Amino acid sequence: MDKMKKDTTPTLLDFGSVQIFLARHFGFCYGVENAIDIAFRTIEEHPGKRIYLLSEMIHNPQVNEDLQANGVRFLQDTKGNQLIPFEQITGDDIVLIPAFGTTLEIEKQLNKIGISTEKYDTTCPFVEKVWNRSEAIASKNYTIIIHGKPNHEETRATFSHASSNAPSVVIRDMEEAKELAKYISGEKPADQFYQKFKGQFSTGFDVNKDLQRIGVVNQTTMLASDTQAIADLLRQTMIQFFNLDESTIEDRFADTRDTLCYATYDNQSAVIGMLEIDADLAIVIGGYNSSNTSHLVELCEKKLRTFFINSEEKIVSRKEILHFNFHNKQELLTGNCLPDKNPVKILLTSGASCPDALVEDVIRKLRSFFTMGKSLDEMISDFRF
Repeated sequence: MDKMKKDTTPTLLDFGSVQIFLARHFGFCYGVENAIDIAFRTIEEHPGKRIYLLSEMIHNPQVNEDLQANGVRFLQDTKGNQLIPFEQITGDDIVLIPAFGTTLEIEKQLNKIGISTEKYDTTCPFVEKVWNRSEAIASKNYTIIIHGKPNHEETRATFSHASSNAPSVVIRDMEEAKELAKYISGEKPADQFYQKFKGQFSTGFDVNKDLQRIGVVNQTTMLASDTQAIADLLRQTMIQFFNLDESTIEDRFADTRDTLCYATYDNQSAVIGMLEIDADLAIVIGGYNSSNTSHLVELCEKKLRTFFINSEEKIVSRKEILHFNFHNKQELLTGNCLPDKNPVKILLTSGASCPDALVEDVIRKLRSFFTMGKSLDEMISDFRF
């Protein structure tokens, strides 16, 4: 009913004693659904065949456990550490490339073994869009600046593809963008760059030459406002240092505003709209190593008390929630979570790799703590038309 996705008002599930405001856009995106569909179809079509995943299919423990229960084995962990040596696989085996994509170097290794990576490649098309955009601006002699988490599978893959075509450097946040700006302007000596950005720049990167023309792309799950702010900062740096104006900016800075994933943007916009509600707390559901989910948590934390969980089991009782602090990577048991008031107002959303069934489980769990008001069946009937 909102084809242009202009309305970010959350959906109210009013149970009476508890009101749950569900984000207008949440959960699985096309890339994740497509990857899961390919994976399970491959399992169904090849009984008895050895099937491997290069690493986690997506950052969701339930989905990955389900794949493992169906016999799929992981070759690497999320950081790229080898779990099963490539020497143990053969050309008769199947290797699935996860939704994040993979590096050109790993593709080459697998192809050498005889693995057809193209046939079982579940790389998200929006990740591939970033690769294609990088290649396009590289052909115009721009250096590629990648806003992303250096150790994330997607960023490692994007860096590999980008650096095969042009000098490339990864920056993780605004702080690093400001540092990079100082090397562009000459405020900091070039030789310090190599230590500051160690492990984040392409082979042969020349600070004096390779920061003359730049373009910014991003890991598709980063916070949209952060990527835009970083691009704006670097664009302004180029304007000031090279004495440019709007008619000459493209001589030094490529327009790359179209590389953010639609689902990332929609989910973040929906959370911003949901935060207009005066609520008691927010719950965000998703895998603890999910980048896009952590950014939804980050948005909510700025406004109100927020709990990051990966299943309904983490809601221990009406008073206690076992939740994840993504800042220090620890699970915490917090008390006095659901206030003693009527009604309790809760904001709810989930990351792009979180199955909708988990969201429903959380709604059921929250509803179970309140005896008064509508039942779940009554609520469902309200939305049938």
